[in-house]
Order: sequence, then structure tokens, then C-alpha cells
Amino acid sequence: MRKIFAILLCLVALATLPNRVAAQGYVKLNGLYAMVGVVNPAVEFRLTKHSTYQAEIVYSPWQSVNGHPLHFGIFMNEYRYYFKESNHGFYAAGNVGMMAFNMSKPTFANGNITLQNRYCKGNGFMFGLAVGYEYKFAKRWLLDVYFGYSFMESRYNGYSLDGEIQMEPHRPDWKQPEHPDPYNGSGEWLPNKFGLSIGILIFDPDKNK
Repeated sequence: MRKIFAILLCLVALATLPNRVAAQGYVKLNGLYAMVGVVNPAVEFRLTKHSTYQAEIVYSPWQSVNGHPLHFGIFMNEYRYYFKESNHGFYAAGNVGMMAFNMSKPTFANGNITLQNRYCKGNGFMFGLAVGYEYKFAKRWLLDVYFGYSFMESRYNGYSLDGEIQMEPHRPDWKQPEHPDPYNGSGEWLPNKFGLSIGILIFDPDKNK
């Protein structure tokens, strides 16, 4: 997990080099995630008058919360279309990402979120849509509020909370292997991002003309 997180950080760092992108760029941090100890930095660059590209990482360092592991990392790429102009007002977005995790999966039922009494180690990918709103204030600052939903495809091994691997995890009858096998997978639609980020302008090519 640490190696994956280091690689993702390097990718985001490379993306922030002004000489490489030569576009107006913001660095942002999700305040909602930060309040629960989850790190979610992002960089957003203007592509056209109405569109931007954003790269972000999400990293949860929590090895255990009430006995449930919640350790994961996500790297996501997102294309945004702004209806007024880039970094101003409402936008719609499409995103793709990859993830690695060692965590108890959340279950959504009757408006409640609970954690399963087991955990999974594995990786996966996601693709989805998001909506949001950006508001500029002061000279270099902005607020970004957003929500996204995606299809997540995961591959993993399952474990009980005491660390015992599940050799016969729950699967549909037609997917049962001939011999016990812990390798499992799932595909489902879930929220993949939400938050309130604060951003600061780090590069403005118009000032260098």
C-alpha cells in the first residue's frame, strides 16, 4: 500500500509542473475528508474556456476503526465541463480511477451506512460521473463542492476480523469454483467522491504574457 501511495504522489507531483501543462492551475484539499483523517489533495488545470482536467488522490491511513480496517488509496482522473467558464459555477464531470484497499466494505441500507464484519484485501478500478460547483473568492482562492457516483469493479481476498482467510467466500452458485479459492470479486454502483475542497491558484499563464 505504501509503494502504491508513493507512486500516486509522484504522478500528481509531475502533473503540477507548470512548464509541462502551461495552464492555469489550482491545488486543493478536501476539508470534509480531512476532518476524519483522510487525505484528499487534488490539482486542477484549465484546458479550455469551459473545461478542466483534475488529478487527485485519496488516502486513508486508518489500520483499524472499531476493529474494522479502513486502509485504502485511490488515484482518480477527471474531466470537467463548466457551464459558465472554467473554475466558476456549476459543472458536470466524468472520471476514471484505480484503487488498492485493505478494508471492511460499507453497506448502504435504509439510509444507513454500516461496515461488514469482515475485511477485504485487493485492488480495482472505477468509472463514474460527478456534479459540482466552484466559487472563487479573494484573489487566488476558490471553494469546490461536489458529489460523484461510479461503477466499481474489485478483485480481492476476504478475511474475518480475526485475520482468518475465507477460502469459500459468498458467490452466486454459477461462480462457485471446483475447489476452495479465496479469490473473489464484485461490481457495484457506489458513491466514489464527495466533499468541500478549498483551492489556491498556483500558476496563471496569463500573468506571464
